[in-house]
Amino acid sequence: MTTTRNVHIRKNQHLDVFDRLALVLLNILWGTGISLWWLLLFPMISAPLALAVTVGVLWGWPVGLATAGVFVTGLVLWRRLRPEMFDRWVTRRARTRALTWWRYRRCWVRLMTACHLSIDRGDRTLIPRLLGVQIGAATDRVRVRMLDGHCPADFENRVDHLAHAFGALDCRATITGPGTIELAFRHSDALAATVILPRVDHWTNPKKAA
Repeated sequence: MTTTRNVHIRKNQHLDVFDRLALVLLNILWGTGISLWWLLLFPMISAPLALAVTVGVLWGWPVGLATAGVFVTGLVLWRRLRPEMFDRWVTRRARTRALTWWRYRRCWVRLMTACHLSIDRGDRTLIPRLLGVQIGAATDRVRVRMLDGHCPADFENRVDHLAHAFGALDCRATITGPGTIELAFRHSDALAATVILPRVDHWTNPKKAA
């Protein structure tokens, strides 16, 4: 899932007991749905886990634990023998989705409001729509649907605020289509690679010096 609908926040909204219970129930259902979605995204982990649980229920927990141990050993061997393939199918996908949620989705409404990119209309506050996120090694590219009443300068003039709000080193705003803008957040310097210098022995051999 790569899109987030425009958010409408109603002001001066008071919740009674039933509203709060409904909100808790919705949060539980949302968390369950997210967990199931992650299990579907990573069948190479969820399928062995489900099989181990099934074996444990049918033949007892020692057999189920042994089955889980076999699959964990297989994952470790996969990681050691085929690191590129393991990174492509497991590590990179998990990192991308985790960072997408942690850096952007969980705080999108709050930070858009803090950067003054929301629009108040009567009793509602409109938030720009998050269309998609591409996590890179050093730079993340975030596509945003501007609201009616926004112009490119609204984002271009707030790139410093956006970089600070999202914890990036800097931010660039680029128009990519009608009503669509791309925010490039640089979180690290791709050129700043660690250089290992050869060891230099400063002690001089007395015999050679003589």
